[in-house]
Amino acid sequence: MNLKGPVKIVGCGLIGTSMALRLAEEGFLLLLDDLNPANLKLASDLIGVNQTVAAPELIIIATPPEVVFEVAKSEFASNPEAIFIDVSGIKSELILKVNDFSELSRNFVSVHPMAGREISGPESARADLFESRAWIISESGESSARAVSSAHELGELMGASIYELDAATHDSVIATISHLPQILSSALGGSLKGEDSTHLNLAGQGLRDVSRLAESDPGLWSSLLVGNSTEILPKLSEVINRLSKLSQALMARDQNLVKDFLTKGREGRALIPGKHGLAKRDYTLVPIVIDDKPGGLARIFNECAAIEVNVEDLAMEHSPGQAVGLITLALSEKDAIKLQKHLVSKGWLAHSPRKQ
Repeated sequence: MNLKGPVKIVGCGLIGTSMALRLAEEGFLLLLDDLNPANLKLASDLIGVNQTVAAPELIIIATPPEVVFEVAKSEFASNPEAIFIDVSGIKSELILKVNDFSELSRNFVSVHPMAGREISGPESARADLFESRAWIISESGESSARAVSSAHELGELMGASIYELDAATHDSVIATISHLPQILSSALGGSLKGEDSTHLNLAGQGLRDVSRLAESDPGLWSSLLVGNSTEILPKLSEVINRLSKLSQALMARDQNLVKDFLTKGREGRALIPGKHGLAKRDYTLVPIVIDDKPGGLARIFNECAAIEVNVEDLAMEHSPGQAVGLITLALSEKDAIKLQKHLVSKGWLAHSPRKQ
């Protein structure tokens, strides 16, 4: 590997601190910087940073997208030989600015790790955040082979899956797979504000799943959505049109049109590939009834590890006041059959496997 330190990370939020944790595991010398003193102090304490290292070989910019270029220019003035990698979620406007600064452009490559958590900040950081996640690389107009190689090696070190997209394609794709889901989740979350909290206690996993992204940082996401509005607006209009047609179908009590709306949604959902970008697999589900007590889920996973079966996904359901909950594990058919038999032999209430 040609990737060398010291590495300077500007921006100690979730992404920057998570990258720092992983780099620290590999023994890289690190220098952290953040305008927020609390974030910088927490990230530094987590990593044990030596702030007196030599000039950085690599500078990672993990700031809000609207200030990435200004940070890059400032850092370039002090470290013109360094490689610059940003990790912001939108690319087109940034790459246009970088291309107008040819000296920087040669040392610059843009990366978007498709990883995150609903809760931002260094307190949510984890070294394995990027494991098996997409790592999208977008070159500037003059990115050197050294810069591009550094972006690849950094992604590999993070355990990510590498993809390359030009900036315009990146922003179009991200509008579909990231920005629209955030918008729809936030719309659903906002619609709950007038509901009686006692009624929301009845919610199952579906509401929690769909509204999960609504917990995301409004400051960061407002910047991303406005910055990528050109790509988002036509896609958002299509979604609004679909919802409008559904509204009309419901008013007309036209069950065929409502069914068509739901069928098309199911067909579109089926196009999403499986984990690691591979072809989607048809998993087999194992429903398990467990007591509502601490440690139940951990004990199930211990049983999975004992017989070496791989859990691909899981869902949990628990009604208010109920003494038991339902855990549904998704596995390959072979592993599902093996696990169910094993759990039953151990006294678990594991029900017959069924196709997803």
